Amino acid sequence: MSTRLDRTAPLSLNAWLRFDLVARLLPADAVDVLEIGCGQGGFAARLAQRYTYTGIEPDPASYAVAQQRLAGTGTVANIRLEDLPPARFDLVCAFEVLEHLDDDTAAVAAWATRLRPGGRLLLSVPAYQHRFGPADELVGHVRRYDPTGLQALLTGAGLEAVEVRHYGMPLGYLLESGRNAVAKRRLRQAGRASAAERTAASGRLLQPSRPLRGLVHRWATAPFRWAQRATPGRGPGLVAMARRPAGNTPGPVVH
Repeated sequence: MSTRLDRTAPLSLNAWLRFDLVARLLPADAVDVLEIGCGQGGFAARLAQRYTYTGIEPDPASYAVAQQRLAGTGTVANIRLEDLPPARFDLVCAFEVLEHLDDDTAAVAAWATRLRPGGRLLLSVPAYQHRFGPADELVGHVRRYDPTGLQALLTGAGLEAVEVRHYGMPLGYLLESGRNAVAKRRLRQAGRASAAERTAASGRLLQPSRPLRGLVHRWATAPFRWAQRATPGRGPGLVAMARRPAGNTPGPVVH
């Protein structure tokens, strides 16, 4: 990644750990990508370097930042998936989105309908329900996921070749502990906010606000990004990839 990109679309420490795995799973044969819940566009700016990019973000504040970061390189809209005109993509992404949704089964089914036959769904979620803590509550998480449950969810949506990997060992555990400590204090202030309001704000929470932090975070996580590759079966986060069967004739795009 270029120095300029790190300055204009900085990633948080944990996002760097996540993107290290995501980048290694990105399909080389895809042409266009839809990202659901693109937040402030940190991943979006990077995906737009490789694909014809479309992103949707329902939170107006996060959308405004993403729109600026994607200017001239991709398309981002302040809408929900059901408001997106009918279209199908080679790759559909949803990073740190599924855990916010009450009906995750319906969500994955809707995302799958946006895939062309042979297209891939790529998503990330926090790992293991027993690790649910104050940070999850603060940002409006409904649940966390065990690898087997996530695989079953994707298979149940008619997807195949499901692959689930961990990331974040060991730094991710330390970062999660820090987020939980911060969240305990912030929950006293955000206690009256609804789950929807917390979810909307989650794309802005703990995001680097100063461009130079993008460079600092990149280099600070470099040894840990290499370290996590040696322990693909451990970590507090999950990334999953699944494919729509190539012989699967698309039905109507459902909302």
